[in-house]
Parts: sequence; C-alpha cells; structure tokens
Amino acid sequence: MSTATAGGQKRNGKSVRELDSAAVRFVGDSGDGMQLAGTQFTNTSAVFGNDVSTLPDFPAEIRAPAGTIAGVSGFQINFSNHDIHTPGDKVDALIAMNPASLKANVGDLEDGGILVVNVDEFTKQNLAKAKYTNNPLEDGSLKNFRVFEVPITRQTVDAVKQAGVGAKDAERCKNFYALGLIFWLYDRPLDVTLRWINDKFSKKPEIAAANTLAIQAGFNFGETAEMFPVRYRVNRAKLDPGKYRNITGNQATALGLITAARLAGKTLVYGTYPITPASDILHELSMRKNFDVRTYQAEDEIAAFAAVVGAAYSGALAVTASSGPGIALKQEGVGLAVMTELPCLIVNVQRGGPSTGLPTKTEQADLWQAILGRNGECPLPVIAAQSPADCFWTVIEATRWAFKYMTPVFVLTDGFLANGSEPWRIPAYASIEKITVRHASDAATFQPYLRDKNGARPWAVPGTPGLEHRVGGLEKADVTGNVSYDADNHHKMVGLRAQKVANIVHEIPPQPIDGPDSGDVLLVSWGGTYGAVRTAGQRARAKGRKVSHVHLRHMNPFPANLGEIVHRFKHVLVCELNMGQLLLLLRGRYAVEAVGLNKVQGRPFMIREITAKIDEVLGAK
Repeated sequence: MSTATAGGQKRNGKSVRELDSAAVRFVGDSGDGMQLAGTQFTNTSAVFGNDVSTLPDFPAEIRAPAGTIAGVSGFQINFSNHDIHTPGDKVDALIAMNPASLKANVGDLEDGGILVVNVDEFTKQNLAKAKYTNNPLEDGSLKNFRVFEVPITRQTVDAVKQAGVGAKDAERCKNFYALGLIFWLYDRPLDVTLRWINDKFSKKPEIAAANTLAIQAGFNFGETAEMFPVRYRVNRAKLDPGKYRNITGNQATALGLITAARLAGKTLVYGTYPITPASDILHELSMRKNFDVRTYQAEDEIAAFAAVVGAAYSGALAVTASSGPGIALKQEGVGLAVMTELPCLIVNVQRGGPSTGLPTKTEQADLWQAILGRNGECPLPVIAAQSPADCFWTVIEATRWAFKYMTPVFVLTDGFLANGSEPWRIPAYASIEKITVRHASDAATFQPYLRDKNGARPWAVPGTPGLEHRVGGLEKADVTGNVSYDADNHHKMVGLRAQKVANIVHEIPPQPIDGPDSGDVLLVSWGGTYGAVRTAGQRARAKGRKVSHVHLRHMNPFPANLGEIVHRFKHVLVCELNMGQLLLLLRGRYAVEAVGLNKVQGRPFMIREITAKIDEVLGAK
C-alpha cells in the first residue's frame, strides 16, 4: 500500500504528491499486451532508480475465449524509494482494459484506490462474457474507488491514424496508450520505452510510429484532461552502489548457470524439454553459445535427462530444468545419476499441480518430490532460491555441491520467482570464488568408488588412459565399482551415498534469524515466500510482538542449528504454498509442535494473510 510523504509541488497547474511506494496492476485480455506494458513500466522504474518487485499473472489456458475471466492476463509492479521484498498486497492503481479483467481483479484494489477503465470495451456483449448482470460503471458497485473512465480504444485508433497502419494493428496499440497515461500519472519518463519501441520495431517503422504515437497520446491525455487533479511521484531508492539491471528469476538462473560453468572451466550442457514456466531458461541459454553453452531440446523429458547423465559422465556441467510433471518423468533418470554418482543439476520451476494443474500459476508443492520422490533409498541435496535475483547465486552454490560431492542437486524455484523481477546488482566476475573441479588422472591408484574425505568418488573423464570403469544403474561394489548383488555391500553403499549428502551440512552456514533469538512466534518459510513472510515479521515486531523469522535456503540437509532454533520459541508457524510439506519434515525431524499457514490458490502470500495468522496464533484481537 502506498504511503504519502510530506511535501508536494505543482507541475503544469496540477499537484504532484510524493509517495514512498505504489503498487500498480495492468489487467486485460490475454491479447491486450498487459505483460508488455507492465514490463516497460518496470524497466522504466528500475532505470529511474526505484526498488521494484513484480508479479506477472498469465491465463492458465493458452487460448481461453476472448473477453472471459479465464482469459484475463495481468502484471503487477510495486515500486518504492526504499528496499522492498514483495509486489505488494492490495494495489493502489488498477488499469482494467475490459469488464472481465475488472471483475477478476477489483477485489485487490485498495479502498480509495485509482481505477482506470477502458470504457470503450464495456459493451453489452463484453459485460455478458464477464457474467455481469449490470454495468459496474453505472450500478454504484465501484463507489469506494476513484474511477476514471477513459475511451482508450477510440483515442488510440485516432492517435495512430497518421502512422498508416491497419485497423487491427491500430487497436493493438492501446496497451501503449494505457502505459503512457500511467507513466504520466506516476511521473515516469517516456524515453526508456521509446528507445525500446524503436529498437524492437526497427524493421517495421510503421508499427514503431504507431506505438510511439499511442504512448505519447496517453501521456498527453493525462496532462490535458481535467479528470486527473493529482499525479504522483516515487523518488529513487537508496540502493548499494553498483551497476544494476532488472532481472527475472529465469534470466538469473540462466546467467548463474553460465557463470558457474565459467568458474569451473566447464562446458555447460543443458538438456531439456519445454514446459511452463521453465522454458525461458532454455530461451536464454540458447542465445549464449559464445559462452560454450550447448542446449539440447529433446523429444521428451526422459530423453532430456538421459542426455544430462551422458553429459555429466563426459565431464561437463550438465543441467536440466522443468516443472513438476516433467520432473516426475525425469525421476528414474535422476535415480540413475544417484547410482552412478555423477554431478548434475535439476532445476524445478514449481507450478500448480497435480498433473497439468495450473500451469501458469505458482506453487511450492514439489518439496517432497525433490527430497523423497524416487524409488529406493535415494537422498539428494536440495536448495531453494528466495528471490528472482537469488536464483543466480543458488545455481552457483548448487554447482559447487554437485562437483565437490559427486551428486545430482535439486534446485527449487517457482513460477512467482521465475517470472517476477527485481533490481540485481551485477557482481564483478573476479569477486566470485572459482569452482574447483578435480578429475582422476592416475591409472595406478584409480578405483572408481574409492571415496575422498567428503564421501565423493573420483570423476574420471572418458578416454583418460587406464581409467576405464563400469557405469549403470545396477548396484556397485564398494571401491571397485563392479556390479554387486551382495546384501551387506548394498546396505553399505546405500549408507555411503546418504552420508555424503549429509556431509554437505558442513558447507552450510549457521541459520540466521531475523529478530530476537527466542520469543513467542517463529515464522519459518522457504523459497519464494521469503518477501511476504519477512515483511510480516518486521511489521509484527513494529507492533511490539516477539516474532522472529527464519527463511530456509538449504532444504536437505537442513542447517545444523535449525533444531536448536525451533525449540526456543513458544509457537512455530510454517508458511508455505502447499498443504504442509515442510511442516511435516520439521515435525518429523525435530519433534516440534509446529502449525502451518498453507495456501494453494496459484498466488503468492499476501502480507496481511500472514499477519492475521500471527494474531490468531497469539490469540490477539
């Protein structure tokens, strides 16, 4: 929620009110270009110097009927003059391009919030598609909001006439008209988006001209129309010095993988099959062949992971990514990588399930799948990113584990992190510690399953003289690696594989706590819920409550001091976007009487949902 600060000024006769932050959401039909409008607003705010956090929202159906609630697409951005962790709870301004988008989103608009509607689309036919019995612009149902009815479609078509485009292309520019209006409302410059338009449509000058005319017309409408008495300004944030770029979680994952491969001196081999919302990692990596990146789009998920196992055997940094349904298909191959003890990364960009579920919506319901979802005794290390930019560091850390302990590693992100964005301070490459890789080379001492102090077996690159050895899914004899059906040997090898995963705890720093070391309530979260839970904890302490927060990055093994921490609080509240998967693990591991706050709606937590649960746990009114 935006907070007004003292001070203000006049510009062209209109008052400019300063805010600490504002949350804006663009919504419309899936063909209305709301993702593009939101992205451009985000990029401009990031260049301006605000801290930003975004939440794109895509329709679950690829071709949902136009004008229906199922086809609504949205993009929310929270921008501020201070450090923020979430895209915001209720929004301060909602830009609705048709009745369906209004109906699906108006419940998230603050009382007194700004509501800009494209009045041209509120026809009887469109109202019926949205299942409105009355026109909400006329029946008084929007009386709690500041409603601005703007003929966006008509004004866009009029504005772009001189560009010479057809009627269909002219109408498609209405997203830029709406964007120009909101740029004016929040005192944003046009130049960043104008440069993007010219670059994007350099080979289609008439389309570039039309979009330029549309965005300028929207901006000018705000400047000249009498309906907007006030505009708003959110000044730049005080960020740490450095060079920044706005980055999504999938982009950060791709850049982190490239960086990890360079730090290790390895070729990056990425074997995958497209799936929402993980596909953008493939798109990013496929454009980076100049960094010794090899991308392979297989015929299915099973073939993709078979290629990953082969790439790991050959000595590359081998990676795959998918979402829950694809990970399910890969799990037999993951078991093969565990048995052969080969290093690789499996990135799960989680989405709503089960089965096809909610393919464009976020969820955290694959934690058990990552930790427990294979046949036999098959433990793996699991690490989870906490923000879009943190995906970069998470895959680098996972690569260190994979190479040092000769094991596959699961990396968990989710749809919210993958598609959301935030400013990322670009690190100096020289400041990142190199990743050490040791390959066996001495044939006289080589034994394929002779382990080092970490429990890792040697990594022998095929073709190295004298290092020929047996690989495959059958159980191996300790040290020699010969196929073994001996019962005692199997028990021993299962234990050795489990122990080397457990040994990774020595790589994990003590779990930090945000807040007092003991108290009434400990909030526990993991993955993309970080921002909402961290903010809720801070707000609770501001009210004088003894509430602390632990956010878990390392899901298997847990940090060594976690058990001690959870027993220092009267109540433990585990917040996760599933029905209690981490909750069950904590109860089983530490015998702690924890309770859960669980949500499986395809949407991230709102801060107010967590604060309400804190009040419930404390018995507060």
